[in-house]
Amino acid sequence: MRTIDVGKITEAVAKLAMDANYYLAQDIYNALDAGRADEESPLGREILGQLVKNACIAKEKAVPICQDTGMAVVFMEIGQDVHLVGGSLEDAVNAGVAKGYGEGYLRKSLVDDPLFARRNTGDNTPAVLHTALVSGDKVKIALAPKGFGSENMSALKMQVPAEGVQGVKKFVVDTVAAAGSNPCPPIVVGVGIGGTIEKAAYLAKKALLRPVDRRNPHPDYARLEEELLELVNRTGVGPQGLGGTVTALGVNVEYFPAHIAGMPVAVNISCHATRHAEIEL
Repeated sequence: MRTIDVGKITEAVAKLAMDANYYLAQDIYNALDAGRADEESPLGREILGQLVKNACIAKEKAVPICQDTGMAVVFMEIGQDVHLVGGSLEDAVNAGVAKGYGEGYLRKSLVDDPLFARRNTGDNTPAVLHTALVSGDKVKIALAPKGFGSENMSALKMQVPAEGVQGVKKFVVDTVAAAGSNPCPPIVVGVGIGGTIEKAAYLAKKALLRPVDRRNPHPDYARLEEELLELVNRTGVGPQGLGGTVTALGVNVEYFPAHIAGMPVAVNISCHATRHAEIEL
């Protein structure tokens, strides 16, 4: 049994909040850079060049890539041989988010009541926290700040099995086309298939953590990812919605067993930055 004080989790989360907002993941940077060579539209190539330049400035000066520094979504894999001490895990994570957003001069965008009062919480908490118990004695933390220009364009459909692969393709492509310029393309598309309504949505969000240059290990789903990326890029939305052939940098699909009567499909759209950072304790 390994003991970890939750204070270490607070410090780790604070650092991740800043790192995710300042430093573009290498796979996304590479995809943006490669997109300049692939994009057929001159304006699209110029936009992609500006996005690469923006990422370089943010990294050099340690400033946010985007003014919307997002809602903190935290994924934790906790080894079953870990004993957490020193307080509440959820409180420790929220303390880390508050610390990171405060010390990192990151915009606080959360309101405490989504419907009526809508008062800003002042420190960008609470985070959305997903935990999973895994084997081992390590704790893996991934923090993904999610802006709502892209989150608002996400969608879920309770499809029936008869709709099949073509139904999935149509729903994903229709969702991207309807989003247009709103999610700041070129986007990354996370797709969750199977499970229940909440499981599909979770899978779609988690899919965004996987590098865009790493395919699903299942060959059928890997092929589906490639086909979806081609179809999405045929929509013509293009960089920043101004037309072109690079609408998406990647499409990542995750799946889970489903009931015989259902096939939930969730699409979580992420902007060109698709920010995330990870650490293992």
